[in-house]
Amino acid sequence: MSTPELSQLIDSLPAGMVIVDPDILGAYRYDRANDPDAGTPLALVRPMTTEHVQTAVRWCAEAGVPITTRGAGTSLSGGSTAVDGAVMISTEKMRQLTIDTATRTAVAQPGMLNAEVKQAAADKGLWYPPDPSSFEICSIGGNVATNAGGLCCVKYGVTVDYVLGLEVVLADGRAMRVGGKQLKDSAGLPLTKMFVGSEGLLGIVTEVTLRLLPPQAAACTVVGSFPTVRAASEAVLAVTSQIRPAMLEFMDAASINAVEDMLKMGLNREAGALLVAQSDAPGPAGEAEVALIEEAFRQCGGDEVFSTSDPAESEAFTVARRMAIPAVEKLGALLLEDVGVPLPALPDLIDGVAAIAADNDVLISVIAHAGDGNTHPLIVHDPNDVDETARANRAFGQIMDLAISLGGTITGEHGVGRLKKGWLRDQVGDDVMDLMSTIKAALDPQGLLNPGVMLG
Repeated sequence: MSTPELSQLIDSLPAGMVIVDPDILGAYRYDRANDPDAGTPLALVRPMTTEHVQTAVRWCAEAGVPITTRGAGTSLSGGSTAVDGAVMISTEKMRQLTIDTATRTAVAQPGMLNAEVKQAAADKGLWYPPDPSSFEICSIGGNVATNAGGLCCVKYGVTVDYVLGLEVVLADGRAMRVGGKQLKDSAGLPLTKMFVGSEGLLGIVTEVTLRLLPPQAAACTVVGSFPTVRAASEAVLAVTSQIRPAMLEFMDAASINAVEDMLKMGLNREAGALLVAQSDAPGPAGEAEVALIEEAFRQCGGDEVFSTSDPAESEAFTVARRMAIPAVEKLGALLLEDVGVPLPALPDLIDGVAAIAADNDVLISVIAHAGDGNTHPLIVHDPNDVDETARANRAFGQIMDLAISLGGTITGEHGVGRLKKGWLRDQVGDDVMDLMSTIKAALDPQGLLNPGVMLG
């Protein structure tokens, strides 16, 4: 790549939008996954409009230069890791947002944070449900790319359930709209859903139309401590076999103690596991759900079982669960998993992770969106210890093998990215891999979009 060619890209966009300063480029090499194989971008483009994205993509298509797309850089699977010689397009400055109360929709550019969309909806008396633990710092574009979930998805679903329409820039620079503000649309193939969760392989999302709901009803929170993780996982099944709670979250002993070290809120350090559940059903129905959850917890060996309808107390336990990853991260570097299984297999998955930790002599803390079987094993290791790092990486693969063997998935909400692609074929099979490659080739024949992600 010669300097004049790159100068053409710089000249075609507003001043300062294309960045080649090595110090700035260095800050964009890694995402939250800290992939040790991260490269260095050829240039960084921070567009503000769809037209800016089109200009950059067209230049890359003509020059044959790969493109990596980045939102807020919170990917936990290496989905926005920089690639040597590629142009990185960061959507962080694409931050327009409008709320339409008549259609109960939000139209957001991808750089808007999840929390900002939630707040803007709330200001209009509406609610945007998807709530990743990183909701305060993750972007809507990244949520769409990975089909993000969160704490309340057991009852209210994940990102794809709220995306009504998209504007997408394709690999040749064309901008295409799919879907819209209508709730029902059966015209043609379901292309909107195809782009959600595609991790930037098929196009760059530049605008998202999101479905909003009326405000969530006030929730009552039920908390229970358990002597073992097995007992807690069996309590999860006892609840979900009868109702669909608004939230049902799991923390093991390591995460309980790490969070207590950070927040000092009086969590039971002797507990083997903690469950935090919520019901937002109104009136007598909610009272019945709370009673059912409490009874299920006790029947499965839970102690210190209690419920609260106090908003501040409820929020404190929700925050405790959200803080689990940064709290455990204080124990060492993390390899982060998000494997999921059908709910009946949840106890076997959690027991299996414990066995993998013992076999490899590494600390693995498990937290989970337990109500939908999506777990987050957090493998703690010292990156300066070569042997321990090797054992941690071995455990990383064994956990994905275990999830697949139990009929589950290698990723429930973080995406395949670069770190998990070696296990994707084992989960989906050769025919599905071939079909995905065919779709990718049809939309991106040069293979320029997010090379190395998922299929690369």
